[in-house]
Amino acid sequence: MTTVTFEEVTEQHLPEIREIYNYYVMNTTISFHTEELDIDQIKSSVMNKDTRYKTYVILENNQMMGYVLITQYKSKQAYDICGEVTIYLKPDILGKGLGKQALRFIEKIAKEQGFHTLIATICMENTRSKSLFERNGYEQCALFKEIGYKFDRKLDIGSFQKIL
Repeated sequence: MTTVTFEEVTEQHLPEIREIYNYYVMNTTISFHTEELDIDQIKSSVMNKDTRYKTYVILENNQMMGYVLITQYKSKQAYDICGEVTIYLKPDILGKGLGKQALRFIEKIAKEQGFHTLIATICMENTRSKSLFERNGYEQCALFKEIGYKFDRKLDIGSFQKIL
């Protein structure tokens, strides 16, 4: 039987998180980075000094399958009731339901941390992620056309919102 658990990120997780993230940087439009991140850059993106913002690794039978996090949406104080949610899974395990489990888990954490709203920012080519968030109650609230440029093409992003 498969057991999925979540563990708050530590420095020991950073190399594997880096590997997962950099796969998406170099091979997809899911990330808008165009160059691989080093360990220090990964650390600053997943280990926030503000304890409201959390990152968890997703473990299946004690093996890391990905990670999920809540980050600051914007740095102005009025936005403090809102967080940005992101999920990255190992590319070879997509479609097993781990994204849904991670989303439910992080929403529970977000409520405990006092968030009212979560935002997911998604490249509109990423139909799998778009579908995941929509199936779980997120509504598209913004569309930014041709806001990114990667792999010789202009890319749109959408913002998807859920009020908790």
